[in-house]
Amino acid sequence: MTLHELKAKAIDGTEQALGDYRGKVLLIVNVASRCGYTSQYSGLERLWQSRRDDGLVVLGFPCNQFGAQEPGTEAEIQSFCSTKYGVTFPLFSKVEVNGASRHPVYGLLTAASTAPIGPGNISWNFEKFLVGRDGEVLGRFSAATKPDASELTGAIDRALAG
Repeated sequence: MTLHELKAKAIDGTEQALGDYRGKVLLIVNVASRCGYTSQYSGLERLWQSRRDDGLVVLGFPCNQFGAQEPGTEAEIQSFCSTKYGVTFPLFSKVEVNGASRHPVYGLLTAASTAPIGPGNISWNFEKFLVGRDGEVLGRFSAATKPDASELTGAIDRALAG
């Protein structure tokens, strides 16, 4: 199974087929509004703006599983992201990324054999997964990896070129 076979609820409540992103390189991030890494929203937006014409799409999945750092409603999350960080990349409804209620998107992502981090539970907000144009998971990067880090941007460049 690839990511393209799954669906997720967009932050506005509509169902989004991830197959609509077929042919794009995806950077999927579990996000939170009250985290020490929240400022990464700015870098994620810059990545989206600078590389979307090349085929990159950043997808944000709010999650409240780590330190209750995403307590807001979908409307509050969307307002915060757009007004504080100018976020225009697609956001989804709040999901669980670990445990019995883990969203299927994260079930697939966390099961993949990836580098530099391997399979397993998400450890914190702003963990990043790179997905190729074919829907296969290409890489997994820690929350501490900034959106402009060379290991991440290099992997994105390779995925876009491939």
